Amino acid sequence: MRFAAVAFGAAALALAGPVIAVAKEPAAKIRTVSPESVGFDSARLSKLDAYMAGAVDRKVVTGMTTLLVRHGKVVDFKTYGTMDGQAPMTSDAIFRIYSMSKPITGVAMMILFEEGKWKLDDPVTKFIPEFKDLKVMTGVDADGKLVTVPVTRPPTMREIMSHTAGFGYGLQTRHPVDKLFRERGVLGSASLPEMIGKIADIPLMFQPGTNWSYSVSVDIQGYLVEKISGQKFGDFLQSRIFGPLQMTDTGFYTGADKASRLAALYMTDPKTMQMVPAVELFGSPPPDYTKPPRLESGGGGLVSTTRDYGRFAQMILNKGELDGVRILAPATVELMGTNVIPDKVLVSSNGTSAARFNEAVGFGLDFMVVNDPRKAGSLGGKGEMSWGGAAGTWFWVDPTNDLYFVGMIQRLGGTGDEDLRDKARVFTYQALVKPEK
Repeated sequence: MRFAAVAFGAAALALAGPVIAVAKEPAAKIRTVSPESVGFDSARLSKLDAYMAGAVDRKVVTGMTTLLVRHGKVVDFKTYGTMDGQAPMTSDAIFRIYSMSKPITGVAMMILFEEGKWKLDDPVTKFIPEFKDLKVMTGVDADGKLVTVPVTRPPTMREIMSHTAGFGYGLQTRHPVDKLFRERGVLGSASLPEMIGKIADIPLMFQPGTNWSYSVSVDIQGYLVEKISGQKFGDFLQSRIFGPLQMTDTGFYTGADKASRLAALYMTDPKTMQMVPAVELFGSPPPDYTKPPRLESGGGGLVSTTRDYGRFAQMILNKGELDGVRILAPATVELMGTNVIPDKVLVSSNGTSAARFNEAVGFGLDFMVVNDPRKAGSLGGKGEMSWGGAAGTWFWVDPTNDLYFVGMIQRLGGTGDEDLRDKARVFTYQALVKPEK
């Protein structure tokens, strides 16, 4: 199972002793349990650490952190390499999580869903009237101009949450619609309302519900949270998710006091395929995450720590609850982890240029979901929910085996021939020799 953009980073620190799961303690105080006590083989699990440490030695990444938790107990929490080529990676390092923001935005949407504020089959125009005159691209004429037709119907909220609405994104420019997103600076808009206005003037890639393409739809969801809740998007996330889950280092920027904990960002030189400091992101300079952004991007704007994202993952694994705080009902989490892509769409590329959806792997509400792990070629459990970020961060939640994994690196553009996300899965599950424990 492969994802799109990749990037990685790490440094070595193993914590031992009786465990308290990723709960209220700062990362440096989190202790691990014996792998054998939760079904793992220590010798086999050491392959995970050896491979990740080797990735640093091979200069695939500068530094990284990895966190493996089963039954709410920390099995493995490691740091490797450096923050910036010099300072050792720390367990409380802050990472740009980019598209790992998307599942968090999805949870915000589902909080409002549970309050009866919207329904899955509501037309998005119920909340965004600016989309009432959307067009769909059908081709390009002899002069290079886009040929369009009106939408047969507005996209639904279900389609907005599953990348089947037809919107472009602008991360790549091969498709004419994506090229327009890039040229018009949609993701560089000064505000969410300005972003909506730009999107409304760009045609869809296909009629709503007829295909799947990775899109700006989760940024649209951020606007929807503002519109439906009446709160600023970031304020809603803080009051309804980050605060209750004690995700103390997650937000749209670090501020000056935490700026030194932000890991340096790298990219892959397209000529040498070697790792170099990042100078641009999708055609623009990388944002300054020490200051509040102009646009709070639900699709890719958050920063977080391994510990914080672990708390979010544990909440999902617990079906909506953590430490006595309930964010969502169990059925709502199950809904997010249920494939919603129509069968006729499952065979098309998932838009990340590295994977294809099929009967084994689908997409729910802001999560990729695994319906049949063995058919998918995975050692993981049925019902896995996951996603990753453009700088190589990744996570998965496995309800069948009651475990989650978070990996944090900072390298745009992939890690050459190595996919650390796939390797992490293989090395994790080959070590789970007694899953019944």
